[in-house]
Amino acid sequence: MRASASPLFTPANADRASRRQARRDLADARRAARTAHAPTRTRSRTDRDLELRPAYPLSGRPGPASLRGGKLKLPAHRMTTATASAAYPFLAEGGLGSAGAFIGRDVHAEASFVFDPFALYGKVDNFTNPNVLLAGVIGMGKSALAKSVALRSTAFGYRVYVPCDPKGEWTPVAQAVGGTTIALGPGLPGRLNPLDAPATPAGVDTDTWDAEVRKRRLLLLGSLARTVLRRDLAPMEYTALDLALDAVVAQAGAENRVPLLGDVAAHLGRADRLDDALADSNRRVGAALADSGRRVGAAAQDLAHALRRMVVGDLAGMFDAPSTAAFDPGSPMLTIDLSRLGSASDDTALVLAMTCASAWMEAALSDPAGGRRWVIYDEAWRVMRHAPLLERMQAQWKLSRGLGIANMLIIHRLSDLLSAGDAGSRTRALAEGLMSDCATRVIYRQEADQLAATAGLLGLTGVETAAVAALGRGRGLWKVAGRSFVVQHLLHQAELTLFDTDARMHA
Repeated sequence: MRASASPLFTPANADRASRRQARRDLADARRAARTAHAPTRTRSRTDRDLELRPAYPLSGRPGPASLRGGKLKLPAHRMTTATASAAYPFLAEGGLGSAGAFIGRDVHAEASFVFDPFALYGKVDNFTNPNVLLAGVIGMGKSALAKSVALRSTAFGYRVYVPCDPKGEWTPVAQAVGGTTIALGPGLPGRLNPLDAPATPAGVDTDTWDAEVRKRRLLLLGSLARTVLRRDLAPMEYTALDLALDAVVAQAGAENRVPLLGDVAAHLGRADRLDDALADSNRRVGAALADSGRRVGAAAQDLAHALRRMVVGDLAGMFDAPSTAAFDPGSPMLTIDLSRLGSASDDTALVLAMTCASAWMEAALSDPAGGRRWVIYDEAWRVMRHAPLLERMQAQWKLSRGLGIANMLIIHRLSDLLSAGDAGSRTRALAEGLMSDCATRVIYRQEADQLAATAGLLGLTGVETAAVAALGRGRGLWKVAGRSFVVQHLLHQAELTLFDTDARMHA
């Protein structure tokens, strides 16, 4: 007879017992594992790091798990080029177009870089003027860049004026394009009369133009006097200049000749003539200043001695005689060689000569129909401390668009602008204003101690500042209307020979 099964060992009860036993076994295994690993908690972090250091190379885990061979899918993201250029400077630029003179190679875009301020005006946002600031330490190629821009621009029909060539480096460049060079200095035959009257432009009546010429002559005489005296003029001194100029112009017209600086200096030295001239002028206008008529002659004595330097001083024979060269507005390049004047320690003679040369050049610059022109101020750091000349330059900067003039200011360091005067002074404000009125800034390598000043004055980003510090010879950072380019300047072999400023070093 078959025995009946025990109720404790039915199939269902057997499955339940097996599950209980499995749970007990799992709990025992977990307790054993915790007990076995408990000593590792007292070990130092260095020991654990050494134990956990991977056996595969630091460059990545080998095999399919390295995530280097699979496909990584990321969601698409769109942004404007303006936003992309902030994240990736230089790489997102599309260039300035193809109109203009070839400069060189855009380093990041691996494309040609051309530049023409006249072509960019009105076509590029925030490009408000054609003026250019060029700065760089000695030997980095900024002079070669300026000369190549001038030389290549003549192929587009532009004319180039260099009112101050303190080292005589522009003479071979002018000769290469069939231009004209006037060398001024003691013992040289060149003469420039800064009181020459330019021809009356077409469409301007004679009386209006005579008044304009008189105003320019007074500004010139005032600038010369202020430069020599190193101070502003008193109101009575301005009156003396006014009276002396009118008397000299009237006398020169009666003798059918041009007025000269020597005539003005001689008239200022005659106190009796000035007093009589003022009395006559007061009677014509109603005798408003009749009581002060006997004092203007005495006040003019400082002016007479200031202008005497242009007649019998160290500048004698250069600006106190009729001009030996006629201004040719059709010449492709005109340079004024002032390499014989003074040294870097005393720039007064250079500034006086540059002021006279600039006034003489205004005969062509003031003609709106004169075409597009470059005016290049080389070694401008030497004249930054003289407010009268800066005022004349500022006026030319402001009128650049209406006259079709692109001014180029060449300095060594941006701190040259800060050395123009004390903070808050008019001289420093004028110097900084020239920089502000330059829509194009070309920065060649700066010394390490100049990077902070350069970045502050130009508003450079950290990436741009680092780029300036690492620039090599002939490579510059171009800031054009807020856009940035790193450009390697390229020269033809003939230009290398023509622009070589190190010939004496290699001789």
